[in-house]
Amino acid sequence: MKYYISLLTFLFFTLVASAQDSRLATQYYNSGEYEKAAAVYLKMYQKQPNSYYYFSQYVKSLIAQEDYPAAENAIKKEIKKNPQNVELYVTFGNLYERQSMPEKAEAQYRHAIDNMPADVAVINKLGNEFLRNTKYDLAIEAYLKSQDVLNDKNIFANNLADLYKRIGDIPKMIQYYIAAAEKNTQQIDYFKTIFQRNVNTDEGKEELRSQLYAKIQENDSNLVYPELLEWVYIERADYYSALKQARAMDRKHDENGSRVMNIGNIAYNSKDYDTAISAYEYIIEKKGASNGYFLDAKGAILKTHVKEVTESYDYTAGQLDTLDNEYSTFIEEMGINPKTELIVKQYAEFLALYKNDLGKAISVLENLVGISSVNKYVRANGKISMADYYLMQGEIWEATLLYSQVEKAFKEEYLGEVSRFKNAQLAYYAGDFEWSQEQFKILRTATTRLISNDAIDMSIFIMDNMGLDTTDVPLQMFAESELLTLQNKHDEAFAKLDSISILFPKHALEDDILYQKANLHLTLKDYEKAKELYTTIYSEYKEEIRADNALFKLASLYENQLENPEEAMLLYEKLFIDFSNSTFAIEARKKFRTLRGDNVQ
Repeated sequence: MKYYISLLTFLFFTLVASAQDSRLATQYYNSGEYEKAAAVYLKMYQKQPNSYYYFSQYVKSLIAQEDYPAAENAIKKEIKKNPQNVELYVTFGNLYERQSMPEKAEAQYRHAIDNMPADVAVINKLGNEFLRNTKYDLAIEAYLKSQDVLNDKNIFANNLADLYKRIGDIPKMIQYYIAAAEKNTQQIDYFKTIFQRNVNTDEGKEELRSQLYAKIQENDSNLVYPELLEWVYIERADYYSALKQARAMDRKHDENGSRVMNIGNIAYNSKDYDTAISAYEYIIEKKGASNGYFLDAKGAILKTHVKEVTESYDYTAGQLDTLDNEYSTFIEEMGINPKTELIVKQYAEFLALYKNDLGKAISVLENLVGISSVNKYVRANGKISMADYYLMQGEIWEATLLYSQVEKAFKEEYLGEVSRFKNAQLAYYAGDFEWSQEQFKILRTATTRLISNDAIDMSIFIMDNMGLDTTDVPLQMFAESELLTLQNKHDEAFAKLDSISILFPKHALEDDILYQKANLHLTLKDYEKAKELYTTIYSEYKEEIRADNALFKLASLYENQLENPEEAMLLYEKLFIDFSNSTFAIEARKKFRTLRGDNVQ
């Protein structure tokens, strides 16, 4: 027992001493004290004669101090002792290169490649040694020769892809990354990341598409090629081609439709509604009602139809009636139950926001939340929506009752915070500023950033405007204008805002009135007037709390409705630079980077 303890103690102190020597040698080498570095590396190599690392560092130290005879003598001794170590010939060639003897250097490099054994580890070390000496072409030659030596064309595919990337040969890089993916089929997501980082031009993506297509023609049973090709189409925003690929794979491998559904969702989020609908219709028609994605696809088609019609802002009552009939037909066929709960809620939202049929929207939701087996979160969200619609109808008591029910049931959760915020907002609309202010103060520490930010804004806004000039009347009138806006009573909202300006000229609410008017014009699609007002706010009221809000809204307006991404970029940049403490700064930076073309996660 004492012997083993002594042995362990000896080994421990040996390792510690070795680590200290290694650090010392590295320190000497990095500071240009090559003679001292060589002495320490030689000492370590003599202790561990099988360590090629210590030997190579010893030789490098000799070469660095231009002691070429000593370096050559050391290499020749090592070759005599271990002639199978082909790395030594690379070191020898490097020594000759340092002495301007290119022919002798080439002979040593050639000897290393020509005498490469059929040993994966040795070949890998040889390739890495060429790489360390920036001999990329020779490293490539060694790995290519290994394909015959080892009878495996893909064994060093990753290494070759990396080397071709270094020398800028994109087609070859792509070829070998595909080969590497073919060999490692379980790592397909890793190779998608690799391609995303290294194939970022239209020419590169076309080369990748072309090579993958050729591979599929050669071997259509390998899932890697079509899956990567599908990904390429998505990267190129060619969602229809991606869908064709996904459908082909789904049919060929008898999949469950998840791949096609995913393409549909990607196309929907990218506003390619025709492709999205084609994907969802495939699920419905080819997979049938028993498929797990059937109802999701049904709901997605309805949602896409709504988005397709309403996004243009010039939809007709007839188009809305058609959508209403589609929803009604679906509910008649499928019923209101836990399986259709999300689509039913979606229908109520359509009725309230687009058909302006608040009574029917509330009725639909009442049927949904009344089902005992419905998901508790869906029920809670349904109640919140019902409360919103009651508020829009002016039924304050019904609204606050429902908000309070959800707040109580989900006290420590997100939905509870949402309900508390909405209740505080309702009290604000009603003119109970002190109570609403207290609730907003509490919600400043909400777990969700959006609620926290909104609560901070409301708290500061009320504090800044409550009791100015010994009266709350201007604030009360402003709150009423916001409620009128919520209730889609736009003319009355404008009139209320104008009244504040007439009765209380140059009031501190001046920028808020302009901001509210700008939002109203945005809702009414009067983009030029909205642009004018947002610009006035952030340029003439820079010290007021609405300045950053207006700037963010204006940037979004340029990005989305005005389709001017260049101007949007400038405004987002201005926001996160000039208003770095704004709650919008992080989001503005993210949007700026996205518009610039950065890969933002």
